[in-house]
Amino acid sequence: MSAGDAPAGGDLIEFRDVSIQFRRQKVLRGLNLTIRRGETLCVIGESGCGKTVLLKLIVGLLQPTTGKIYFEGEDVTRMDAKALVKLRLRFGFLFQMAALFDSLDVYDNVAFGLREHAVCGEDRVAKIVAERLQDVGLPPGLEHKKPAELSGGQRKRVGLARALALDPEVMLYDEPTTGLDPIMTDVVNELILQTQRGGHKTGIVVTHEMRTVTKVADRVVMFFPLARVGRGEPQVIYDGPPGGLEDAEDRRVRQFVRGEAGDRLRELAAQARAAGSP
Repeated sequence: MSAGDAPAGGDLIEFRDVSIQFRRQKVLRGLNLTIRRGETLCVIGESGCGKTVLLKLIVGLLQPTTGKIYFEGEDVTRMDAKALVKLRLRFGFLFQMAALFDSLDVYDNVAFGLREHAVCGEDRVAKIVAERLQDVGLPPGLEHKKPAELSGGQRKRVGLARALALDPEVMLYDEPTTGLDPIMTDVVNELILQTQRGGHKTGIVVTHEMRTVTKVADRVVMFFPLARVGRGEPQVIYDGPPGGLEDAEDRRVRQFVRGEAGDRLRELAAQARAAGSP
């Protein structure tokens, strides 16, 4: 790639005219998107519009049907297996359901990446595991519990500790608050905010939770399902600050945001009624 083709100095990741198709189903079409170094970008949109696919494309877990993806000016789509492994070490990934190894205890889950890539000795592993568990607010004594013995919120925290163990430059969060109650959602959102700002990391957060968007996002992009996008119409229908969502020019953005907010209000009301029941 020539210097003239490389992204600008503040840009870390760039999608250029990226499309991806699974059999006959197109998920992304002609996507052009830049992610800036140090920002926290929230990606929102209806189910099936390609949000999680976006994360997998960034680290080469999926290959686009057409188009290019650049990380620091290097074409991810042309990297060999060895280069992709090296690239992925620069990323942390918090999966939707935490994706912990059920057969391993908390300590070994967090230590897994450190040992797999042989980045340090066992004494250093122990120190890093303890630090990361402390960073995510887990008390001493949980290290030898299995995932099945933890609450949903605790599993998310262990997943975040594991993602941070290798001190990644970029964090990818896939629906980080799915399945959590409002209190634990706020706790996880605060942890994301602390991780991003305290560690000066770039973050990409796929979410449907507007409370997550308003808490952690520097910038928001909204995808629209291709089945409902006209030919030649962009799939990204909003790209801007979170404060502009409710007054966005595109009515589809306003409807989505207000619909999600309405769903959350109805959920909170139902929880309040249940709490007040005898």
